Amino acid sequence: QVKLVESGGGLVQAGGSLTLSCASSGVTFSNYGVGWFRQAPGNDREYVAGISTTGLTKLYADSVRGRSSVARDNTKSTGSLQMNSLKLEDTAVYYCALRQGIQAPATAESYDYWGQGIQVTVSS
Repeated sequence: QVKLVESGGGLVQAGGSLTLSCASSGVTFSNYGVGWFRQAPGNDREYVAGISTTGLTKLYADSVRGRSSVARDNTKSTGSLQMNSLKLEDTAVYYCALRQGIQAPATAESYDYWGQGIQVTVSS
């Protein structure tokens, strides 16, 4: 059974930082691209970042580029998303997802497995 578990969310002040982690089990993690998505109340789910199977390709949404860093550790079957200079508009439920294949593109429909999501709330 495939399982993805996000951790590291919570309440953070604007301008602060946090790192989300995604722990996987039940899959050969190194065969999957890792994507990060978020969904704010009333909004559609949107792509945040993605990292390829080897970690060589990293993609970022314009909204987080320059203040976020995505990483993965294939030896531990984990992924991470570090976000800095957090803004109020970063408040959302964040999801990690796995996509079989090399890349981790923005198309949510192409992902095979999803975590349950974790809340990130940025306060002023």
